[in-house]
Parts: sequence; C-alpha cells; structure tokens
Amino acid sequence: MGVMNTLITVAPTGAEHAKADVPQLPTTVAELVETARTCQEAGAAMIHLHIRDADHRPTLDRGFLKAAVDALRSECDLIIQLSTGGSVHDPLESRLTVLDAEPDSCSLTCGTTNFGDDVFLNPYGFMSQLYVLAQEREVVPEFELFDLGHVTALARLLDTHGLPFGGKVHVDFVTGVPGGMPGTTAALMAGVAMLPEQVTSWSATGIGRRHLPMMAASLSAGGHLRVGMEDNIMFAKGQPVQHNAELVARAADVATLMQRPPMSTAAAREFLGVKRRPA
Repeated sequence: MGVMNTLITVAPTGAEHAKADVPQLPTTVAELVETARTCQEAGAAMIHLHIRDADHRPTLDRGFLKAAVDALRSECDLIIQLSTGGSVHDPLESRLTVLDAEPDSCSLTCGTTNFGDDVFLNPYGFMSQLYVLAQEREVVPEFELFDLGHVTALARLLDTHGLPFGGKVHVDFVTGVPGGMPGTTAALMAGVAMLPEQVTSWSATGIGRRHLPMMAASLSAGGHLRVGMEDNIMFAKGQPVQHNAELVARAADVATLMQRPPMSTAAAREFLGVKRRPA
C-alpha cells in the first residue's frame, strides 16, 4: 500500500462536557455550522456529532438531530456522522432512531464499556440490530472499539451480516477512557494486529492527555485521526482549547509533516464508501 493521505475526523461536542463548564463548546446549530466550516478549512473531512437541546443538554430528539444534519449538509461538505451512543443514560431503543435523521455515517460501538463511574451499554443484540438498520438505510457505520474484546465482536458482526453499505469497513480505536483500553502505542498496535481481514481502514482517538501520543502512534502505523473537544479540551498544559479548529489544524500539520496530508472531503467519501445525499 502506498502513502495514503490522512482522514481527519472532528468530534466537536460529545455528551460529557457541560456548556457551563466549557462555554466555548459548540452546542447550538449555529455554533456547529461555524465549527464545521472552520474545521473543514483546517483539514477535517468528517464530523462526528452529538446533539444538544435548547438547554445544551445531550438529546436524541429527531427534530434536533435532523435540524443539525440538514444545516450542516447545506453549509459544508463534511461527511456527517451521528453518534448512536448518545449519552450513557439514553435507552437503546432511542439510540436506534438516530438513523431517522439520515446521516451519511453513524458510530457503532462494538461492546459494553465501563465509562468512568457509568456503563456505556452495547449488548450484541443491539449492535446487530443497529448494523442491519444501517445497511438498510444506506448509512456507513464507523465501528468504535474501546477495548480488544470489541475487535472480536466486530469480526462476529461482519461474519454474521456481511459488509456494510458501501463495502468499506472503517474502525476507530477510542483509547484512554477510564474503563477502556489504555492510550498506549502497545495497546493500539495489539488492537490493529487483531483487526479482521474485512477492515479497510482504521483511526485512533486518545482521550485527554493521550491525544498527542495516539496521534503520533496512529500516523506512524498508517492509521487515521479523530480529534476534537469531545475527547480533549486542553491544547497544552494550562492552555484550554478555544476552538475545535485548533485541534484539527494541529492534526493536519502533524499529518503533513509525516507526508500524509489531510484527505479532501471528496476523497474521504470514496475512501469510506459514503453516498452523496441531497442537501
């Protein structure tokens, strides 16, 4: 495989940080649109969205989700990926309705994870149901792996249900969550070594201070990147992130230095097998 440009995904908001604690967190549709545009200019090709309601609280309300998807689709060219994780408190049946908002892509977490003091519940039956629904709706899943056992569950999904819509299999290792796999090069490489043969690409995310080590490890091993304030709100020691574009621009700079510059949105659509949906 030749030198491949880098897919940079931005995860701007998440479900964990409170707007009151992190006022620069983009939570309104207008803030998300501005974030998407700026991050696309900085080198991102995909945006991973958690949506907040009028009180800035995490929501899976279809109206809020659809409004955000439609606004971003009309104002930028990023691949729009909706989280099906919601917050750790959302019921499984509500998380399936995320696909009603017609995203380009959705996250699909491949197992239950201790998430700090909470439990992020993803039983196999739910994963299987979500995967088949994504196939039917022609939504491309990104398989999120928080632990090595999740890699085995991914293999089971693929063996049971075949390839996703678009024929590509992209996974993201989420490392450094308290309760999940550590954000170390050794752990990441163990996961990569286990990936089933159907996987066509992978990226890595480091939570908090594991942000930069995972960026370096992923790029050096041919992987791709996810950055953003969902995962990390500190740019450097004593220096909070003021805008998601700072994290995207740094990732783009490091990737370019490694002679793997950011992938364009058009190239990323082909790379991930994402179909063009009308704005």
